[in-house]
Amino acid sequence: TVLDLLDDKRKDLFPVGRLDIHTEGLLLITNDGELCHRLLSPKHHVDKCYFAKTDLPIPADAVKKFEEGIDLGDFTSMPAKLEIIGDCEAKVIVQEGKFHQVKRMVKAVGSEVLYLKRLSMGSLKLDEELKLGEYRRLTKAELQELKEHRR
Repeated sequence: TVLDLLDDKRKDLFPVGRLDIHTEGLLLITNDGELCHRLLSPKHHVDKCYFAKTDLPIPADAVKKFEEGIDLGDFTSMPAKLEIIGDCEAKVIVQEGKFHQVKRMVKAVGSEVLYLKRLSMGSLKLDEELKLGEYRRLTKAELQELKEHRR
């Protein structure tokens, strides 16, 4: 798991959410259960922003479909934001994090995600100075902003 990459082998640490093996980007690791709940629970409306590259251009009507929520069979997603930023590139903002949700939503509108990267979670933005697999501690200001998040 991602915890195996840490120098600190503390037993009380756990990831906030998950990234599947084919997704990269921001992943917060903590020992604060209350903070974890605040960031993951859809009732707290914390945005999780992703960059996606797709196999085909995403149709323009997909923006409205994302705003309305998409029926994925086992659940209907909460309203989400889709910003088409290139022929086969988009930003997706969700407030929940179900199993492969972003990939499934994109597939439901006719494209397939080839590459997915989490860019932010609430006020916390991915540190672009970090290389793949690297990590750093949050600053006191970043931690305070996450704890004070209000929609």
